[in-house]
Parts: sequence; structure tokens; C-alpha cells
Amino acid sequence: MIELRNLSKLFTTIDGPVDALRHINLTIQNGDIYGIIGMSGAGKSTLVRCINMLERPTEGTVLLDGVDLGELNKKQIQQVRRRITMIFQSFNLLMQRTCLENVMLPLKLAHVPAPKARAKAMELLETVGLPNKANSYPAQLSGGQQQRVAIARALATEPEVLLCDEATSALDPKTTHSILELIREINRKMGITVIVITHQMSVVQEICNRVAILENGEVVEEGDVSEVFSNPRANATRNLIYPEMTEGMNLFSKGGQRLRIIFNGAVTDPLIARMAMECGIAASIIGASTRSVGDREYGYMLLDIPGEPEDLAKAIRFLSAVPDITVQVEAEYNAEEEEI
Repeated sequence: MIELRNLSKLFTTIDGPVDALRHINLTIQNGDIYGIIGMSGAGKSTLVRCINMLERPTEGTVLLDGVDLGELNKKQIQQVRRRITMIFQSFNLLMQRTCLENVMLPLKLAHVPAPKARAKAMELLETVGLPNKANSYPAQLSGGQQQRVAIARALATEPEVLLCDEATSALDPKTTHSILELIREINRKMGITVIVITHQMSVVQEICNRVAILENGEVVEEGDVSEVFSNPRANATRNLIYPEMTEGMNLFSKGGQRLRIIFNGAVTDPLIARMAMECGIAASIIGASTRSVGDREYGYMLLDIPGEPEDLAKAIRFLSAVPDITVQVEAEYNAEEEEI
């Protein structure tokens, strides 16, 4: 289990101090596929580098199975990094070495005898689906194949935790899906805890069981992926899950009353038509979208409610009575502020 307690990281720059992380508290259970997501500059990569002590936190602690990593010496930290390995967006393979030699490298550094290291490396290339690429060089492989070799290398020391820092960001959607399937299979078969750093909510929804959303170095929301998708509370979360929401805001008339409906599962009832007939409220649909997470469908609808505050309250009462729906009120849209 990994525990982050009051974790903060301050960088000193020529322009002054920068709070990259502020008071992070997270618990990642053994066997989790845990997503850490945020926009560029949110602090994701700094956080993952603190987990394996590539960056020393300015404040707070990182606990691995109850052991404070900040109290370990250099040699002990090197041993920890065999238990917590990492794959990157840029693959970081040695281009002058074959795929087999790349996978063997951590084993050689751990002083594993060459015959045993070679056999282990071949076994891992088999695991990632590339046994026929052992004698190929990275430049001869596609991006997805290079990432598979990087995964095999990360598994060489039989780690307990695999850190994935934007590991699929450089790949096309089809290849991304295949790499995520591989990571999920490794998690299932080997029991390895996976921490996925990404700015793509699609990656989280496909593979993760829990997620933390970072914004400006702080965790603004955390929980089961299904719960976060069905009832996103923070603006940063809503913008990541349903970016169409933000894009549609300027379509509201001045003074418009806005409602966001979050659907937890498929809804077949014609809600908007029924609200018009039963409540006399002819809402305008500004935007809508759906997402699949596991075996459930989640979605949102963004509405403009005409009339007075009483009409807004009536719409909230009507929609809130429908099972598996969360209703959230948006602040009043101000066209003059938009122009400024």
C-alpha cells in the first residue's frame, strides 16, 4: 500500500518559489489501477516522481507498506526503485541495444547471472507479445512496440508497483487501447499495483478503478471512478470528464439559468419533454454527451431554464425526483463578463 500524507513540493526558480504540490493526501491500495489526472501544470509528474523519490518532497511523507521512504538512505532507495518501476511517454529505451538487451539491463544492474537474465528477458518479451523482436533495435519498432519493450523492462525486477507517466500520450488511439489492455492484464495476472498519470479522462475511464483529480498542485476530488463520473463535484473534474460543457457556456443568453444533469446509467425516459408537459418548462438543451465506464453508461445534459427563479426551482424538484440522476446548478452566466 502507498500512502501520501500531507505531501508538498516547493521549487525555487529565478521568478520565485513555485508550489508544485500542496498538502496531498492519498491512499493507493495493493492491486489498484489508480489514475492521477489533471491538465498540464497540475503537478502530476512531480507527484509521481515523489512517489519513487526521484524528487524529495519539501514536506510530508511517502509510505510504502508503512515504511517512510524519506528516511531511507541512497542504497535503500535504489532497492525500493526495484519494487516501484516506471514507464514514460518517450519510452526511454537505449537505441544502441537490442530489445532483449534493453529488458536485460535492470537484471544486469542487479547482478543476475547472464543466462538467467537472458531467460527472464525472453519470458517478459513473450508476456508483452514481442518474442520475435528480441534481436531488433528500438528504431526498427513502432511506438506501441517500443512501449511494450519498456513495459517488459519495467517488469524485469518483479516490481510491486508500476508507475505510468503519460505512457500512452504519444500513441494513436488504437495502440493506446492495446497498451492499456496489456497493463490491465499485467495488473490482473501479476497483482501489480498500477498508478497511471495522464491528462486524458478516456484513459482513466478505460482502465482505472480509482482516480484523483489534480488542479494547481492540489487534489480537488478523489474516489471510485464510477462515483466520480456519476457525480463530479469539482469544476476541474467536470471539465475533464465533459469538456463540451465549457465549450457550450457562451451559448446561454444573458441572465440564463443553467442546470447540469448527470446520468448514472442509461435513462430512457423522455425527461425534457415530460418536464415541458407536466411543469410548463420548455428547457433548451445546450449540450449533451455520454461516456462508458465498465459496464455502465454515464452522461450529462446541459440545460438553459427560461423564466424566473421559481421556474428553476420547479425544474430542480422535477429532475431530482428521477432515480440515478444528479442535478447541479450553474452560476448565472454574465455576457458582459464573458466579453471582458
